[in-house]
Amino acid sequence: MEGQNAMSTLDSLTTGAQVGALLPLLTAIVQRPAWPTELKKTVAVVLALIAGLITVAASGGWDQFQHGTLTFATLATVLAASQATYDLIWKPSKVAPVIESVTSPKAPEQAG
Repeated sequence: MEGQNAMSTLDSLTTGAQVGALLPLLTAIVQRPAWPTELKKTVAVVLALIAGLITVAASGGWDQFQHGTLTFATLATVLAASQATYDLIWKPSKVAPVIESVTSPKAPEQAG
């Protein structure tokens, strides 16, 4: 039983890291270049927490939420991975900012 719990924890954290690594690309679809930095940070954190909850549920079903430590660790992993990959990969490579720009609605004077 102990080994099974360790495997469940490892699976959940691994999945959380994978979700977090890709999350900035999905977040960029929602965010807009003109938004203030604080709003962008808030949106990124809220989306990471939502993605973390979905990851916990997908990894072990709704019963997984009975394990508070695992739930918290998975949420933290998604958040940390999303922030780290954004700062280290997606922002410097300009991939996330380009997605933000491409998916943002254009003002009428910009459309033509």
